[in-house]
Amino acid sequence: MALETGLAGKVVVVTGAAAGIGRATALAFARQGCKVAAWDVNDGGADALVAELAAAGGEGAFFKVSVADGEAVRTTVDAVVARFGRLDVMVNNAGIVRDAQLIKWKDGAVVATLSDEAWNAVIDVNLKGVFLGARAVAPQMIAQGGGVILSTSSVVGLYGNFGQTNYVATKAGVIGMTKVWARELGKFGIRVNAVAPGFIATEILASMPPKVVESMVGHTPLGRMGKPEDIANAFVWLASDAASFVTGTVISVDGGLVVGT
Repeated sequence: MALETGLAGKVVVVTGAAAGIGRATALAFARQGCKVAAWDVNDGGADALVAELAAAGGEGAFFKVSVADGEAVRTTVDAVVARFGRLDVMVNNAGIVRDAQLIKWKDGAVVATLSDEAWNAVIDVNLKGVFLGARAVAPQMIAQGGGVILSTSSVVGLYGNFGQTNYVATKAGVIGMTKVWARELGKFGIRVNAVAPGFIATEILASMPPKVVESMVGHTPLGRMGKPEDIANAFVWLASDAASFVTGTVISVDGGLVVGT
């Protein structure tokens, strides 16, 4: 028997939709016949993305917005509802990295630190942005009788990673907020879950040295990098009727990475 997702016609917001996991996720929902509101600060390929969403079988609209701007998030949610009439699924995916060691020590002295600027930039987008998105969509979902809030965490939010104090703090925070919101919003018919990707082949990894990438693959039992579509498919399932009794959970989509470390 075919899996029934019940997603056709649903209205889905995907943040960070211009590239990588966000783009793959927007397209995956479009293939389910969804109306997809693609959010990103980069609008360079907006028209092409909207065309791809339509070609995939959905309906798309692009909204240029910074998820770290509370007023912009609130007004953009209003714009999505004005355009489509409701809002069923929020995928908080936008994220950035600004990696640095807490303290870099050499020859008996501090030579570098994780800066306030790098800390604040990552917190604003990866943590505050998820908070602002959930806070903005929750009233609409409550009023319409339910919805789904999903967020991108990371396996490093579960187990830490060298040189990523700020990034790890945000991804661990996303997990914590997911569990709180599942408790608070369940009575309104709102499910809240997160996906924790492992090493995924995105634009960020393209800039890494080949030896680093090879090491990542070597620690992954399935022997390959993940694809953005692997994460997108997890989001689609979590949003679907097939996961109607799943809330407050974090699904690791990492090729067995944690097992292999």
